[in-house]
Amino acid sequence: MARSLPKLVLITLLFPLTIFAARSQPSARSLSIEAGPRRSERLSHLHFYLHEVILSLTTTQSTTSFGTIFAIDDMLKLGPDVGSKLVGRAQGPTSSASQAKLTLLMAVNLVFTEGQLQWEHFGCPLSMLGRNSLALEVREMLVRGYVRTKTRSIDRTSGILVSEYDIYILHY
Repeated sequence: MARSLPKLVLITLLFPLTIFAARSQPSARSLSIEAGPRRSERLSHLHFYLHEVILSLTTTQSTTSFGTIFAIDDMLKLGPDVGSKLVGRAQGPTSSASQAKLTLLMAVNLVFTEGQLQWEHFGCPLSMLGRNSLALEVREMLVRGYVRTKTRSIDRTSGILVSEYDIYILHY
């Protein structure tokens, strides 16, 4: 007990100083929307198809692969056909998020490299986050706006899943 007493006194003295220092140096502050740059907000619509290679269609394990984490680097194409023009990549982690149904948690960056979908003037990829329950016909995920996606086809021979994406984005 005698050895821990000096440590306790030191912690007791330093703790209030830490709180005071944290309050005197704010790390965040509230801003008014009106104080920002005066730019008009627009709504844009993106439409493309994600072509994903499924690793295994004949597994004897859990039908949902609950807890499995995947890293994707999937093709974004203008159409559902294999020969459609490549316009970008979907990259990032996804994980199986349900024990009952085939459902993914997606935190994915959409990187556009070609044509009208190229987002050079925004300076960064489009980030998408949300729950993607593959059993539903249409699913919605979050961007600043929203994403609607549908499964178009699953080719069990080649193992390619094609999903259609409609993204409505609010931006400056």
